[in-house]
Amino acid sequence: MIQDFDIRPISDEEILRAQAYIDTIAKPLGSMGQLERLAARLAALQDTLRPSLSPREHFVFAADHGIEREGVSKSPREVTRQVVYSMLRGGAGICFLTRQHDFRLHIVDVGVDHEFGDEPNLVHRKIRRGTRSFLTEAAMTEEEAHRALSVGIASVDEAHQRGVKLLSFGEMGIANTSASALWMYYLTDFPLEECIGRGSGLDDEGMTHKLHILRQAVKNYTGPSDPFSILIHFGGYELVAAVGAILRSAELGIAFLVDGFIMTACLLMARALHPSVADYAFFGHAGDEAGHARLLRYLGAEPTLRLGLRLGEGTGAVCAFPILDSSVRMLHEMATFTTSGVTDYVSPKEE
Repeated sequence: MIQDFDIRPISDEEILRAQAYIDTIAKPLGSMGQLERLAARLAALQDTLRPSLSPREHFVFAADHGIEREGVSKSPREVTRQVVYSMLRGGAGICFLTRQHDFRLHIVDVGVDHEFGDEPNLVHRKIRRGTRSFLTEAAMTEEEAHRALSVGIASVDEAHQRGVKLLSFGEMGIANTSASALWMYYLTDFPLEECIGRGSGLDDEGMTHKLHILRQAVKNYTGPSDPFSILIHFGGYELVAAVGAILRSAELGIAFLVDGFIMTACLLMARALHPSVADYAFFGHAGDEAGHARLLRYLGAEPTLRLGLRLGEGTGAVCAFPILDSSVRMLHEMATFTTSGVTDYVSPKEE
């Protein structure tokens, strides 16, 4: 069993109180659109009309997957370690974005099939050199799942001690779209073929093979269908770490940005374990992976950006930060009708 998390739900009343203040800002009602909705949620979450997004941190959890051995990805597992090295040297996509938007970046090895040695910028939390293939057996043991959850929990605890106000999470692990697709399949009502996508660039033949392998994995699985059992059997160490981080963030009352398909699947799993966790999630973007749009609709999520991204690493989440920042600046910097001397706008009469 998974540990209990004490997550406070954010009520509609709290959001409406924040919106009531936003309605006093010198502008036509609702004229700032999604910025108003973001600001109201942040104000309610932090219990202040002057929320803060600084300091902020981004965690990338990295691990390899046994299912990669079945040819479900265009890229081989060696790419996982290669990208991790690129991150450590500051050359990956997430690196320039975290620099641009002033996120402290952490790269966490939860299960990469490689020994990195003395890499001072890497957080060494390896559980095992990759999961097992869920085509024939559980990807991880229950004990390993708890260890992976603890990696995410500890990461957030450390950030909390540093006074973090906003978190963001990403992943690196070849074939983790396969694990994410099966989480989506078991936790929603979508058929399997609507859950899978091209990942790192599969062609039509590769997609057919991927669907065949995942269907066989579903057929082979005869265990329980509760969320934690699905997490253990089909998960990845980096995905489970992200679930732990998401749950702990919500428990501590810290807002977090959600990236693309894989991180949205992690949010889906976290929500299945504790529904109130979604109150603390801000969805960065609608990605280009096939299942992501469906999953966002299922969750009733409103993505901030639509840029056709599917890189992962948390890039889409960090890209969305300036919009979230603008919503906070609206609360801090815009005058109200009372302080500005602007006459209140009058809504046109209905004809």
